[in-house]
Parts: sequence; structure tokens; C-alpha cells
Amino acid sequence: MTPTGTYRVQVRPDFPLKSTAELADYLADLGVSHLYTAPLLTAAPGSEHGYDVVDHARVNPAIGGEEGRLALNKALEAAGLGLVVDIVPNHAGVAVPAANPSWWDVLKNGTDSAYASWYDIDFDRGRILIPVLADDPAALDELRVEDGELRYYDKRYPIADGTGEGTPREVHDRQHYELVNWTRGDTDLTYRRFFAITDLAGLRVEDPAVFEATHAEVLRWVTEGSVQGIRVDHPDGLRDPGQYFERLRDAAPEAWLVVEKILEPGESLPAWPIAGTTGYDVMAEVCGVFVDGSTEAFFDTLDHHLTGGDRTWQDLVHETKLHVATTMLAAELGRMARLVPEIESAPRALAELAACFPVYRSYLPDGSRHLARARSEAGRRRPALIPDLDALTGRLRNPDDELAIRFQQFTGAVMAKGVEDTAFYRWTRFTARNEVGNDPAKFGVSTDEFHECAGERGRTWPEAMTSLSTHDTKRSEDVRARLAVLAELPGDWTELVRRWVRINPLPDPSLAHLVWQAAVGAWPISRERLHAYAVKAAREAAASTTWTRPDEGFETALRAMVDRIYDDPALHDEVARFAATITAPGWSNSLGQKLVQLTMPGVPDVYQGSELWDLSLVDPDNRRPVDFAARRELLARLDDGWLPPVDETGAAKLLVTSRALRLRRRRPELFDGYRPVFAEGRLGEHVLAFDRGGAVTVATRLPVGLSRHGGWQDTTLSLRGNTWTEVLTNTVYGGDRLAVADLLDTYPVALLVKES
Repeated sequence: MTPTGTYRVQVRPDFPLKSTAELADYLADLGVSHLYTAPLLTAAPGSEHGYDVVDHARVNPAIGGEEGRLALNKALEAAGLGLVVDIVPNHAGVAVPAANPSWWDVLKNGTDSAYASWYDIDFDRGRILIPVLADDPAALDELRVEDGELRYYDKRYPIADGTGEGTPREVHDRQHYELVNWTRGDTDLTYRRFFAITDLAGLRVEDPAVFEATHAEVLRWVTEGSVQGIRVDHPDGLRDPGQYFERLRDAAPEAWLVVEKILEPGESLPAWPIAGTTGYDVMAEVCGVFVDGSTEAFFDTLDHHLTGGDRTWQDLVHETKLHVATTMLAAELGRMARLVPEIESAPRALAELAACFPVYRSYLPDGSRHLARARSEAGRRRPALIPDLDALTGRLRNPDDELAIRFQQFTGAVMAKGVEDTAFYRWTRFTARNEVGNDPAKFGVSTDEFHECAGERGRTWPEAMTSLSTHDTKRSEDVRARLAVLAELPGDWTELVRRWVRINPLPDPSLAHLVWQAAVGAWPISRERLHAYAVKAAREAAASTTWTRPDEGFETALRAMVDRIYDDPALHDEVARFAATITAPGWSNSLGQKLVQLTMPGVPDVYQGSELWDLSLVDPDNRRPVDFAARRELLARLDDGWLPPVDETGAAKLLVTSRALRLRRRRPELFDGYRPVFAEGRLGEHVLAFDRGGAVTVATRLPVGLSRHGGWQDTTLSLRGNTWTEVLTNTVYGGDRLAVADLLDTYPVALLVKES
């Protein structure tokens, strides 16, 4: 069954299955058809997210175990809701070996382990390297043998049969694994990881036996009817995603399958047997159409003034990706290079190709054109490598070549770490556009572009998920909506931020601009939250400080910069005043993009808490507790007939969310098509509208500019039909031509239903 709408809940130890079950009646009242949960299988001890699964056969006892899952099923069934679960096929958690029975057995028995084929380990390199030791030549002296195990402080490791005699170091030297300095993880690791995280080891789900073992429990839930949908995490890490999805579809023929696949602008999803992606591509379009693209030059000038640089986004991306490929992912690069020992410069050439690769990965034979583009660009940048680039691309085109297979897995990790987790924090021109799945160099999206993309989605992937916020977004939908207002106030923002960086300087002006945008975008944000965000952003940018080698002097200056925002009364008041000026138009943008996302082609998802204003930044900020009691109370007031003002309570967003979701669930036949609707009149560009086949969405664009013109004036919409009911206000309109000023008198958005 395809959902009509989903609601994402971060099930975790401090919000377990019992708490989730208690939301069932609220979610049904909200209007979704399915709950959509974080991974439910047993995760590493202390995991706050569930993506480090250690036991695929059991529900995580830390969130309530099988008893909690059954109680959740009962609550969902009583509320008439279905369930979509998140699964993690690419990797397993290995930080605590004793918690992962299969990994423990591999460490104990090596290639003789029944689970040796589960993990993508390069056994030809010798012992499995475990990078956990302190950066000290004498670290191995801290080993102990206790209770038949090898121990290093609080870490426990198995001892192979017949190898337990002698000193701890002698015992260690006989094992199938080798404990090494933690700094060697990026360069010498002998198993494939999730990105650069050594605590997550790659699984070989291309092996049918491994697929069966790691999917049996979730597929049992599907078979018993308690799960109707599956969200697949990180398919780009898999050896053969297409084969994987065919196997998953065969095992769950009726399930709604969506994949956490990030498409670059203009990139198409392969023809896999799935419903589509989880919607990062939608974010780029929906948020972008509420940005005034005409002011890009102002932000280019401001960025040049602040940073003094002329580097393009493309050059920055190349720099950060090349750095990631040759340092953070050096172990994976070396593993590929060993497949072509005859090419001495293979590491440099492969890294250059990955740095120039225009998308996350190809799925050979699909996407070979991306390799051709990478080869052309790499040759332009490094002419001396052209002979080796040609030799390598000859092999990289072959879907059956081990080098090509591993290169496809490699480029996705390079893109993720180099762009999402580095370049997004260095390129701070206009951070409303620095979002996963978007090209920050593309300042805005025109209404024509939006309609073209939405229509194409309706034709090709009508059951894909649409999203505005997720647990992985860099800032919430409402922060991005507020920051979009800056594009309508470029002069004001330029004047303010230039003064702020002058009176409250930071040695890294690009990062300073990022922090100032975060401050006004999430205001009123607490000092503690802004501190945490600023430090994380600085370490991700890795320009002035890093995660592995924090620069205490810089981070002290960064915290002092944040402190002054709160401790300097004049500066604090100025920040607060400016945030207040962009708040109301930001609310208009929020309501507009929310209604568009909820009603456009696709299956809309609501991230936990975002049915009210949610001014969250990157995780863990976006995983803070949600006040569901307040949301229940507001929804009850709405259902009693209250038409809330657009104010700080966010009740107007709850109205939009609940009414759109309910309409999609109650009358899905109104959402079977897509036709752009264009407003007439001098201010028609401020309207974004479309007809889904009986339900018409109308949203306000660029509210500051609209206000400057004195409102809607003579703007009208021509619609086919005689009577329309606007579902937010329950107002009836007659005729084929509607005055936008009347239609949007109460709210900056409208949802019209054609009455027969």
C-alpha cells in the first residue's frame, strides 16, 4: 500500500517504542497514513540514532524490544495507520565487538569464521586492523588478558582458541586482528567502512546468504502485515544497488520501497523496482522557488568582501573532494590502487577522477557519461596524468571489473564527505541553499523550472517521498525559509553583516558569515545551541580547526564571538531586531513551501515536530525532544474551529499540515495529475500555483517584494470550474476567476477543492 503521507519519528532510547505508540492517535488526527521510524533493529550500546546495527535478528532492547514493537503494531492498527521502517543494509556497528555476534566471531576466527563472508574485508592484507590505540608507541603495554578476553581499557576483544598463553602482547600478536594507533584508520584500514567511520564495517549484502540473514527479521514484519514500507539507507555504499533492489523487491513484492539516494540537480534515478527517493531533490526545488534569484550578485559581492577570494563553487568542491579522497579515504584509495599495480600514479589519477566526478556515483552501465565528464575534467586539471587517466577509465567503464565496482562505492563517499560535510561549511555565500541534494551555486529556482520538475516527477516517480526536513538536513525547513528572506533584503543584510564581522571579528571570515546566518535563521537560539553549532561547523569545514586536531585557540575565539552576541546589549538587540524583521516573511515562506511539498506529486513526509515552526540546525540540534502535548492541544483547538493567526505559536503551520494531509488521505483522486496555474496581473510572479486534478495549491512567493508593491492589487487566478472550497478557512468561492487578494486575505497560502 502506498502511503498518502508519512510522519518521521526518531525512535531512540529516550523516545522508545512505547512513547512512539502513544503518538498513534495524534498522527491519525494529523492526517498521515503511515508512521515512519528510524531503524528498529539492535544497535550498538548507547546508540542515539540506530544506524549502527549490531544484531539483525532482534528489535533493539534499548527501545523496547519485540514487546515494544508488538505494542506499537497494536496501537497503529487501532488508529488505522501503517508503518514504514528504516533499514541499514550497507554496514553494521563494530565499535563494541562483544555486542555484535558476527563481528566478534570474525575477529576470533578470521577466515575460518562462518561470518567471514559477511564483511567486506581485505584478508589478503593480513590481520584485520582495528584502529583504537592511543597515539603512543607504548599503547600495547596497556593490554590485559581477563576472563578469556583481550582488553584495552574498557574495550574487549576475543581470543582465538589455543592462543591465550603468554603476555598480553604475545597473545595479541597471535590474533586474527591487530589493534593499532587510531590515526591509522584513514590510511591503513583493511575493511570497507561507511564513509570514514571505522566503527561501521561494510556488509556484503550482494551475497544471497548475507542478504537473507540481515533482512529476515524485517521481511518477517512485512510478511506478517505489520510493515507496509521500507526506507533503504545509503544505497550508494552497496556493491550493486540495482541487484540489491531487485532482490528486495522479490522478497517484498507489495511493499512501498524508497531509497535514501541523493541526486544532483538534473540527475535521473536508475530504473530500479522502487517507488523513488526520500526526497532531497524535492527540497532543492521547493526551497529554491521561494528564493529571489535576481539578487545573486549582491551575495557574490558580499562574499568577496568578507573572504577576499574569487574561488568558484566548482573549484572549492574539487579541492575538498580531492583532499578527502587522498586523506580521509586513503585506505579505500589504496585498496583500489592495488588492483592496478602496473600504473604507478594510480592513486593520484583515481583520486583526481573521484574529485571531478559530477554525481555521487554511477550504476554501470547506467551513468557511464559521468565517468566521461570526470575524465575530461581531470585531464584538464592534470594534463600530465592523461595517459594514466585513459588507462584507468578503460577499466572503470566495465561493470564487471573489480576496480570499477569499488570506484563506484568510493565516489559516493568522496562526494558526501567532501561536499556535504566540508564544502557546505566553507561556501557560506547564502546558506539557505547549502542543503543535501542541492547545488549551492544555483541561487534560486524559477516558477517555470519548478513546474517542469514537479510535472516530470508526477510522470516518472509519482510515489516517491517528498521531504523538507530530515534527520540529516543541514538546517530545518523553517530556518531555510527565513534565510530565503535575505535574498529579498540584500542591501540590509550586507550592511549589517559587514558591521558585525568588523565589531565582532573572527580569524575565519567565511565561517563567521555562516554563524551569523545561523544566528538570525534560528533566532531566538540559545547560547549553548549556537556554541555547539559553531564548533561543529568549524570542525566540519576543517579550515581553522578539525575534529581530529582541534585548534583550541581558534575555538576559544569562536566561542567568544558567539558569547558577544549574547553579552553585548547593543549587538544582541540589533541581531534580535533584524531577526524580527525577517520572521514574518519567513513564516510566509514556511507556509508556502510546506503546502507545496504536501500537495505536489509524491508522498509527503513530515519530520518530527516540523508541523509547528522548527528552527533547528544540523544534528544533533534537529533531534531535540518534541513537545507532542502542545501539538495535540493546538490540533484540538483547530478542530474546534479556531482559525489561528500566523504568529509565533506555529498553529498556522499545523493548520496547513493537517488540512493538506487529511485531504490527501480522504480524497486521493484529487491528486492524480499536475497542471501549472499562472496568475494574471502585474504581480503574478509572486504566486506559485498548480492544479493536481481537483485540488489547487496557491502559495505566496517573495513576500517582501509583494509588500513593497502594496499587496496583490489586481492579481487573479483563472480556474476551471464554478465553485471552489478553500479548505484552510472553509470559504466558498464562485466563478472561474478568483481575486488573489481575497483568496489570500487570511493566510499567505490556500488549498482549493473543486466542488462538483
